[in-house]
Amino acid sequence: MFAIYDNGSVGFRSTVDNLYDLKRVEGPPKPTLEPDDSSFQDYMNEKNDKKHQVVNAYKKIANIDTSERVYHVSEIMTRQCIEISNEETLKDAYYKLRDNNINQIPVLTRERKILGLINKKIILNHIIEDGQDANIVLMKKLDEIYFKELITTDPITDIRRVAKVMIDFRLDAIPVVDEMHALVGIVSKADIIRAVATIPKLQLWS
Repeated sequence: MFAIYDNGSVGFRSTVDNLYDLKRVEGPPKPTLEPDDSSFQDYMNEKNDKKHQVVNAYKKIANIDTSERVYHVSEIMTRQCIEISNEETLKDAYYKLRDNNINQIPVLTRERKILGLINKKIILNHIIEDGQDANIVLMKKLDEIYFKELITTDPITDIRRVAKVMIDFRLDAIPVVDEMHALVGIVSKADIIRAVATIPKLQLWS
């Protein structure tokens, strides 16, 4: 399961297939069929049969054993990740990034709900765009910052699906949230690579 947060508000929560449908560039309009069109069911059955044939052919070629157990995000994610409160400032965020030698930090509310991710590029952009003295801008609280939409996942999502989303959407990491939208960890490229190295039977296909 994946979700998209827009500055703290959940605008989407669904499966990976629907995530791709939402983010995909719209193609040409699909042909419309009347509700009583007798060919509609035949069309759908034929479409589903072809889809299953393609999937089965791919699995056979890739020598994929579907009996292998599924590994979940909760098994590889980093639980004690570095985080920052939205009541802290851009300056606090900068020093936390620098001192911990990390690329980005989840920004959380008091209830541990995630607002977004902050990195040095975001901090620099605010200094440049604001036009004020840099020291004044750096004292701005993170609660005043607008964070762009953010893709998250939940602890029981298949690792393989998360890996594919990270590649396709060019993400270095994905925050992991529970059913109450509270941050419980983060899964990064390093976590994925570590899992592949230590779990010989893990196959990253989707």
